[in-house]
Amino acid sequence: MTTIKNLFRDEAGATAIEYGLIAALIAVAAIVGMQALGTSLNTTFGGVSTTLNTANA
Repeated sequence: MTTIKNLFRDEAGATAIEYGLIAALIAVAAIVGMQALGTSLNTTFGGVSTTLNTANA
C-alpha cells in the first residue's frame, strides 16, 4: 500500500514533462524566428544580386 502511495506522490515525471514542453516551445519560437530571418535575408541578398548584375552590365 505504501508503495502505491509513493508512486502517486512521485513528481519526477511531471517535472520531466514540464521541461519537455518548455524545450518544445523554445524550438518552435526558434524555428519561427529563423524562418522570418531567412525570408528577410533572401530578400536582401536578392536586391544585392540585382544591383550587382545591373552595375556589371
